[in-house]
Amino acid sequence: MTAADPRIEYATGARLRPWSRVWRYLLVVLMSFVGWSVTYGIGMQEYPDGAPGFPAMFVIALIDPVVCLIAIGLLPLRHRAPMTIAVVTAALGAVSASAQSGPAQLAAVSNATHRRWVPIVVNGAAFVIALSTFELLVPVGTFEQLWFGVASSAVAFLVPAGFGLYVGARRALIASLHERALEAERERELQVAAAEAGERTRIAREMHDVLAHRISLVAMHAGALTYREDLTREQTRETALLVQDNARRALGELSQVLGVLRASGGGVEPPQPTLAALPALFEEAAHAGAVIDVAGEIAGDPPELVSRTAYRIVQEALTNARKHAPGAPIAVRVDGGPGGLLVVEVTNGAALTGPRADSHGSGLGLVGLAERVELAGGTIEYGPDAKSGFAVRAWLPWEENDD
Repeated sequence: MTAADPRIEYATGARLRPWSRVWRYLLVVLMSFVGWSVTYGIGMQEYPDGAPGFPAMFVIALIDPVVCLIAIGLLPLRHRAPMTIAVVTAALGAVSASAQSGPAQLAAVSNATHRRWVPIVVNGAAFVIALSTFELLVPVGTFEQLWFGVASSAVAFLVPAGFGLYVGARRALIASLHERALEAERERELQVAAAEAGERTRIAREMHDVLAHRISLVAMHAGALTYREDLTREQTRETALLVQDNARRALGELSQVLGVLRASGGGVEPPQPTLAALPALFEEAAHAGAVIDVAGEIAGDPPELVSRTAYRIVQEALTNARKHAPGAPIAVRVDGGPGGLLVVEVTNGAALTGPRADSHGSGLGLVGLAERVELAGGTIEYGPDAKSGFAVRAWLPWEENDD
């Protein structure tokens, strides 16, 4: 559904179907004929053939349809100038009963659909004055008292004006509902776009965290094979096996992430690693040659989101240390308890001589960490420390369990 929906344009009067135009003019012609017949039928009874006023009545009856045709010819212009056409057709009713009964009525309806009181009042005044003037100029004897004629003229105007107000209110309501529907559709599209962008960011973050760790291990061991010429055949074989094992694990973890993307309906996302997986992470890093000093004490099991975030912080910090400062000592401290903060701190010293992984990182890892920490409600800071190394520190809120 769009702003150019033809159904809405028809319902609000912005566009009319051909038949909608035809029946309006047919109704105008019918009402004009009825008004002419009733008015001059009464007039002929008052002034029969041979009576003194008959010639004048006969001439007026002939002129009346001509004036009515002029009024009907003005009706197509009522959409551009509703008040002007309504006033002009009402004024023509001063000399034409058929113009009063048909064109002036339709013009009054169109004018009232805009729901502006000044044009409606002006049109009403012109209508009443013209109809009262017709009663004075054409002696058909319809109303014996002037005040009764004025009151009847007012009622004759209020009927089409009231109908026009109803039509205008209905069209405004439909237009308002249509606009609300369009606005809701636009908001839904924005929400979907935001959700898609957020999901893409989350997937990119997960893929980076999962693959960067494994790929850095592969790059380090492959670098060892490149730069180390003193390795025995057995050591070379062990290093190649490590490269193969980490490459296989990287492919397996990549398959898990892609499996989440392909999952449909009731697909279950595989569990993400938490602080419980830190010993395995430290063992892998130590097996790759890293020297890690682990400190801190965790009093209980933190919430799953906090635990996952803390694990990713340590994983990303170890990966960066391995890439940018190979061989440097690494200190890891994870400390905290319920009702306080979970503090995660990873620092490494300056780079030592040795094989290096590609040190030209994209910086997306730390950006992703900042996003993770923000989602968990914590704060993070990272940068060079005073010992020519690098430090990553994060503070995550650990709400006390009410169970």
